[in-house]
Amino acid sequence: MPTPRPPPPPDLVITGARVVTPDGEGPASIAIQGGVITAVTRGGGPDAAHRIEVGGAEVVMPGVVDTHVHVNEPGRTEWEGFETATRAAAAGGVTTIVDMPLNCVPVTTTADALAEKARAAAGRALVDYAFWGGVIPGNGDDLQPLARAGVPGFKCFLVPSGIEEFPPVTAGDLRRAMRRLAELGAVLLVHAESPGPIERAARAAGDGDPRRYQRWLAARPAAAEQEAVELILDLCRQSGCAVHIVHLASAEPVETLDAARRAGLPVTVETCPHYLTFAAEEVADGATAFKCAPPIREGAVREGLWAALARGSIDLVASDHSPAPPQLKALDTGNFTRAWGGIASLELSLAATWTAARRHGAQPADLARWLAAGPARLAGLGARKGRIAPGYDADFVIWDPAASFTVEPASLHQRHPVTPYAGRRLQGMVRQTFVRGVCVFDRGRFPSRPVGVWIKPTAA
Repeated sequence: MPTPRPPPPPDLVITGARVVTPDGEGPASIAIQGGVITAVTRGGGPDAAHRIEVGGAEVVMPGVVDTHVHVNEPGRTEWEGFETATRAAAAGGVTTIVDMPLNCVPVTTTADALAEKARAAAGRALVDYAFWGGVIPGNGDDLQPLARAGVPGFKCFLVPSGIEEFPPVTAGDLRRAMRRLAELGAVLLVHAESPGPIERAARAAGDGDPRRYQRWLAARPAAAEQEAVELILDLCRQSGCAVHIVHLASAEPVETLDAARRAGLPVTVETCPHYLTFAAEEVADGATAFKCAPPIREGAVREGLWAALARGSIDLVASDHSPAPPQLKALDTGNFTRAWGGIASLELSLAATWTAARRHGAQPADLARWLAAGPARLAGLGARKGRIAPGYDADFVIWDPAASFTVEPASLHQRHPVTPYAGRRLQGMVRQTFVRGVCVFDRGRFPSRPVGVWIKPTAA
């Protein structure tokens, strides 16, 4: 028998003292061939065409997988777009984004709209991407074609989304949709605010100064989140459909969600960096850069979210990157009622989360779980994204957890320099970002052409 040929040497070996693998943080060498991790060893690794020695203080972590990004292209590319969004992603250590189905035109509620969005992204993205579909009234027959085309799950709203093309669903709409999604094995992502408590809060508030943040906070009470979670869990129990609660801003529903999971219901939960960073007491009147829905709540609620995240009651952290042109944020008038409700933070997600996490005793391995492995599983990408392990895509972020920087909006790579993090000191500076072995961000430069491709779900 002929002697088998030895495997070709890897294209690249990355060696560091602080490499975050599923076994924890420690010294390791990562061998990469053809954009895939072929080996992770504790020694210096094999010979390779190229080698990167990462400094002792810097961390090599799986690339961030951000499952809550509003790219807005096609149709509202003046709000963001794949080119600018993925540059911001690369600069922030994000190697895969999953785009939300609304704010674009057309909304991603049909297979034709999905194909149009895929054409808009092709050849323009610096990082990999995937797409969520949408559930709106009357699109039940579109769910199966979307799932077959590569959509891992579907987003819905129980309250107006702010976009006429993406109306909210009723419990009846959801009951029908969730039965179909259970058959398809797709997850339902829910903007969990119920209209009843919001309508009652509006009647109680009456007229008032629209510049006051406390007025906006009172308009979206925690009771709206609690009521929505209870409804969704009841429908989950009836249908067997897996559900994911997006951008949890209130700690109140955590006990209910914990009980549901103990009962075996397939439910996961995310929160966002802005809920883990800011507190309502710190938001000035007229500071509409902070407007989002659900709103940023009090400092005590923020600490409740941190406690839930630390014990595993919250599964992951995603940015809910929702940019808009400055005029839509009503920065000139400070009117919270009229301002677009969204925070653009894709580039800052890792640093903002780490800055708060380190004060709560977290380690880089925790960030890898919250920002990479958990989101990858949610999006059906857990077999190739979110871990430094053989067979996984060679997606990495190399970052310095001790280095700090002040956020200067004009230096961000998103389309519009509007952010509530302006002037804030954050810790955790991204040095390099690799997508399938290609360096797409290198200390302020973007040395690669757009290499991002559409990644479809695979079995984990």
